[in-house]
Amino acid sequence: MCKTFQAAELRAQVTAVLVACGSSPEEAETVAANLVLANLSGHDSHGVGMLPRYVDAVLEGGLKPNHSVQLVLDTGSLLTLDGQRGYGQIVGEQAMALGISRAKTHGSCIMTLANAHHLGRIGHFAEMAVAQGLVSLHFVNVLSRPVVAPFGGADGRYGTNPCCIGVPLKGREPFVLDFATSRMAQGKMRVAHNEGRRVEPGMLIDEHGQPSTDPGVVVVPQSNGLFGALLAFGEHKGYGLAVACELLGGALTGGGTWHQSCNPDVRAVVNGMLTILIDPVRLGAQAAFEQEAQAFIDWLTAGPVAPGFDAVQIAGGPECTYRKQRLADGIAVDAQTWQEMVAAGHKVGVTLPN
Repeated sequence: MCKTFQAAELRAQVTAVLVACGSSPEEAETVAANLVLANLSGHDSHGVGMLPRYVDAVLEGGLKPNHSVQLVLDTGSLLTLDGQRGYGQIVGEQAMALGISRAKTHGSCIMTLANAHHLGRIGHFAEMAVAQGLVSLHFVNVLSRPVVAPFGGADGRYGTNPCCIGVPLKGREPFVLDFATSRMAQGKMRVAHNEGRRVEPGMLIDEHGQPSTDPGVVVVPQSNGLFGALLAFGEHKGYGLAVACELLGGALTGGGTWHQSCNPDVRAVVNGMLTILIDPVRLGAQAAFEQEAQAFIDWLTAGPVAPGFDAVQIAGGPECTYRKQRLADGIAVDAQTWQEMVAAGHKVGVTLPN
């Protein structure tokens, strides 16, 4: 049984828990709005279901409320930033605001962000950039429990390492390609497990390295105390992109890569992100860029529609559709996730409706 909430109601409840957890009202409202926006966009994996983990991370000391991004190095169009373990929704937006300003001034900006707590849906940052007419590229690594097996490997060795590309399209919704390099995001496995669903074959291996369709193998410890692992999308190709994200988002940013034993009880999720921002206006390509991008998207969408689809799909389109639907109909939260959120509220003295 699911509970359904209007977006404003859900934001208020999450905000109350975050304030009780030590955040200023302004910070809590921003983080809550970001989480609810993920739900509205159809990405429940990055939505309010993350609240229990955030509360635990604050209580254990791995997530630090009211911390801002720190400028470490500034050469104009190159920025080195440290998130100081602050909320990723906060330090990520602060970093993007700096990067967007520099790209507008210099035509481009290359920016590294290390030590940010969970950045959430990376597409949010691409949407910030495309709203200002900029192209953006993001490569992210994840320092938490390693949940993805390398190609040819039989246990988890790295994180879901998302990649995101945003491109503004004149007169239409932007192209925002945002995906985990695993076949499915870890958060989507948590949602499937909470809802009691199996997943399609080819997504997972169990703690013995054998194929599985049970999302619980990567959500809760198995009988031997070990976890299973997600598989990379596209076999060696997705795996290669995941490694690139680890090297660019982790090694190049200075935030670090995963190469250590894991304590599964640690709840903090730490991200590093390399961001590249390009202003087509300053590149001198604005007119041709707009014309060719529009022509190509028109060419794609004018083609025949495959059985089972209403239209040819373009990255970013499903999120827009979800937002319209869920703003009107509300956001459904499964019973298990809601009970986890209620329990998180109790830890900090907030009673959510049961």
